[in-house]
Amino acid sequence: MTRMSPLRASERRPAQVAGILAAALLFALPLAAQNRDMPEGEWRYQSGDAWGTRSSPLSDIDADNFGDLEVAWMWRGDNFGPKPSFLSKSTPSYINGKLYTVVGYRRAVVAIDPASGETLWTYTEPTTRRFEESMRSSYGKGVAYAEIDGKLVIYVVSPGFFLHAFDGETGEHIEGFGAPVDIPGFPKTGVVDLLAHFGYNYDPYEGLAPTVGYITNSSPPIVVNGTIVVGNSAAQGYHQTRIENVPGDILAFDARTGDFKWKFNVTPRSEDDFAASTWENDAWKWTGDVSSWAPLSADLERDIVYIPTNAPTIDFYGGFRPGDNLFGTSVIALNAQTGERVWHFQTTHHPIWNHDLPNVPILADVEVNGEKVPMAIQTTKQGYTFAFNRETGEPVWPIEEVEVPQSIVPGEKLSPTQPVPTVPAPVEMLDLSEDNLIDYTPELRQKAIEIVSEYTVGGPYMPPVPKGYEENKGWIACGVHSAVNITHPAALDPATGILYQSSGPNCSGRIVQPGVDADQSDHDCTSPSGKCTTIGETIADWVNYRAIGIAGPDGLPIYKPPYSRVTAIDMNTGEHLWWIPIGEPNDRIKNHPALEGVDLSNVGGQGRSILMVSGDLLLTTEGMAGPRVLNAHDKRTGEKVGSIELPAIGMYGMMTYKHEGRQYIVVQTGQRGRVPESYTALALPKE
Repeated sequence: MTRMSPLRASERRPAQVAGILAAALLFALPLAAQNRDMPEGEWRYQSGDAWGTRSSPLSDIDADNFGDLEVAWMWRGDNFGPKPSFLSKSTPSYINGKLYTVVGYRRAVVAIDPASGETLWTYTEPTTRRFEESMRSSYGKGVAYAEIDGKLVIYVVSPGFFLHAFDGETGEHIEGFGAPVDIPGFPKTGVVDLLAHFGYNYDPYEGLAPTVGYITNSSPPIVVNGTIVVGNSAAQGYHQTRIENVPGDILAFDARTGDFKWKFNVTPRSEDDFAASTWENDAWKWTGDVSSWAPLSADLERDIVYIPTNAPTIDFYGGFRPGDNLFGTSVIALNAQTGERVWHFQTTHHPIWNHDLPNVPILADVEVNGEKVPMAIQTTKQGYTFAFNRETGEPVWPIEEVEVPQSIVPGEKLSPTQPVPTVPAPVEMLDLSEDNLIDYTPELRQKAIEIVSEYTVGGPYMPPVPKGYEENKGWIACGVHSAVNITHPAALDPATGILYQSSGPNCSGRIVQPGVDADQSDHDCTSPSGKCTTIGETIADWVNYRAIGIAGPDGLPIYKPPYSRVTAIDMNTGEHLWWIPIGEPNDRIKNHPALEGVDLSNVGGQGRSILMVSGDLLLTTEGMAGPRVLNAHDKRTGEKVGSIELPAIGMYGMMTYKHEGRQYIVVQTGQRGRVPESYTALALPKE
């Protein structure tokens, strides 16, 4: 069975009509007319361009001279918050001769000289309770921009959920943008209080009442033809114990004035709403999340913005919200001027597994079976790669509805099937069949077979088990955080249509416990203080308890290698072209007595690589668990052509630009407890 839409056959017609109308209106645009908004030498978006590719055509740095790179400057973010942040989570943008980024727990806005690394101007928002509660405060990831009447305007959404507009040259707030905020220390202009457009009572300083919910932000907005589109983020679902929250509706504003334009509801608001039939009770009236915490992308010519979402409240149990729960864990295409839905696809039905979409939908123009296809690509944590016609939402290759195991947790009602792409193949193994077990020696594999026999093992949709389950050692899901995530997004080369993804095998299970055993007034989180107020009122019947691991024999992994890799996929055909191991095996593997004399050349390390395409090079790190290196590979073959040492570990992302005739590569660097978040700029020696 192939499901082309997340709704049942009798309910698919409205979606099909919407897609046909969209195609009729948009099909006249030739593929050659597409605009990524990447002028020569620039990097204007967090993900490089409006298409989210993390790719640049710059080629002054190539295979012949890569080894000559030297540190041009290093910018450190030690003092931009109540304490140092050691994870560099924001990629700078290079626009009109300056670098712009956000940094630290306060998400300070910074302009940097691209030649020297000198700080040009900064802005830090005054403290609010809304900021102090943000579990995503240091996750800003970047800025957005527009050119208004010849002036560069930089847009940032703060952890407190305010939209700021700055003069890119001076750092001053834009006069006449937004409305005054009734909080001491805020500017009198240049700010939009985003909570004012959600439809809930709130206090400007405190924010929403905790019984109602909480909302923050973890990615930059995107400007599409004069419209600022703003995503959001909610409390991590694995920390939640109560079932109420606000939905993460998408907001849009006029880029010139800050005036409100539209709101797209990510959950139903009435029984007549398009998505209402996918909620089998009235949980949509009081539960929420479905936020867009990953970056957004846009087709500027077609005026479409692409939104990836996460699950509804909460992770690992959804018995209080039966149904597929649109628009949870979906990619949504919206008309950027009106907010009207062009198309959508739900990648996980009734999502409970923390399989939210962590990466920007990547756009590409490819040729499939001799026909030009405008493509939208949604990568996933599980290792699936979904490919759609970005105009109509039709899958480029069939997506099958595959039967999945059902839950034994009382009250849970899972979807009987989940969507699985037939092409491309997953980037990692999704089971623990004998062929996927450790294979260094026959003895180790036999031990692994015996270990696996003590568990119930399946793919990424194996459900959690309740605390007290004793039939065996637990249910294990394979494909759990195996592939891309916020820490290591995918990259795509527009010149070839090749998609690159970092991954490594991972299988684990989950135990849930009665909510009353876990609920507290606050909980551990990633806020500046390390604590967040628990939101909602009603305690869930079941909540997250702990993970179930599956250890391999004699202290070795249960899986066969590689343990970290990069896979290249030709999105013209969906075929895997090659994979390369990333990193070196750790000392435990290198020195293990059972592995003496075993070839370990393709084992790889433990970290996930960050990626970028520059000219003919694919640049990779060796992950946050790896050494301080940046490697260069031939982007077509994967052959390693160079390696240089960094002053700290590369993490989250990198970018490149050309300033005054010199190409720079900026790697986001840091090292927990040693080097705070920083930017390391590399360049060839000056002649």
